[in-house]
Amino acid sequence: MARIVDKYSLFILLSFLILLSYSTLANSKNINEKKPCKRFVLYYHDILFNGTNASNATSAATTNDTKLGNFKHGKLVIFDDPMTKDNHLLSPPLARAQGFYFYDMKTTYNAWFSYTLIFNSSEHKGTINIMGADMMDEETRDLSVVGGTGDFFMTRGICTFRTDAFEGAAYFRVQMDIKLYECY
Repeated sequence: MARIVDKYSLFILLSFLILLSYSTLANSKNINEKKPCKRFVLYYHDILFNGTNASNATSAATTNDTKLGNFKHGKLVIFDDPMTKDNHLLSPPLARAQGFYFYDMKTTYNAWFSYTLIFNSSEHKGTINIMGADMMDEETRDLSVVGGTGDFFMTRGICTFRTDAFEGAAYFRVQMDIKLYECY
C-alpha cells in the first residue's frame, strides 16, 4: 500500500511541475532586440548655473570637484532639464529630465547619470527611469532604461546618448534615442 501512495505522490508532483513549466512558458515574453515596442528621439538641454544665469539655468553643481586629476572627479550636478522633440532649446518641452550626474573617473571625462523623464502632455503621461555611465569620449553611449510608470509602466530598454552641441561648461545638448523593448 505504501508503494502505491509513493508512486501516486510522485505522479502528482511531476504533473504539478509540468503544469508549472507550461504556465511559465505561456506567460513569458520574447524580447526582439531589433524591433522596439516604442521609440523616442528627444533632445536634452542642460544649462549649468554659473553664478549669474539664475533665470535660465537648468542645473547646478552641488559639490565641487575633488582636484584628484583634471577631469572634475567628484563633482555632483543636480538637474531639471527640458526635453524637446527637436534640437531647439526654445521648442515646447515634451518632458522634463530630473536627476543628477557626477564625474567619477580620474583619468578622463566620465559621468554617471540617474534621472527620471517626466511626461505630462496629451500624448504621454508617466515616467521613464534611466541610469548608467556616460563615457564622454565615445561618440555614442548607452544607458539602461530600468523602469517607468503610467504609459511606460515597468518598461525596459536602452537610451543612446549622442552629444549634439557643447559650449564648455555653460551649455550642452544631447540627442537621446530611447528604445523601449519591454512595454506593458
